[in-house]
Amino acid sequence: MMKLERSLNAWGTSEFEAVFKQEVAQFADQLPLQEGLSIGSHVTQGRIAVVIRGVSEERGLIRVRAGIFYESVIGGCSCDGDPTPVSENTEYCELQFGLDKASGATVVALLPEDQESNSSL
Repeated sequence: MMKLERSLNAWGTSEFEAVFKQEVAQFADQLPLQEGLSIGSHVTQGRIAVVIRGVSEERGLIRVRAGIFYESVIGGCSCDGDPTPVSENTEYCELQFGLDKASGATVVALLPEDQESNSSL
């Protein structure tokens, strides 16, 4: 389980968003990005960009809805003369993070595409 302790420590300060973005980027390999693919077939190991879409607090939880920009590739057969060039595609998905205010333990869920634009925290 992911623990966003630095984000928890920054909660309520002007630094929260910056700390959250940086900390989430460090846990990119633990995010459900593969499930959020819409163009490619595999997530690359490149950098991600985090955009905070909303933040709320309720019953011991800090909820953050964030848009994630990342890269994917479409895997080819890697055969000699394969006409499919390996090129990166820009992907986007929205995730909801639930940070436990006592421990920093964080649950992450992929928001369905139909809820990305219209969901509330």
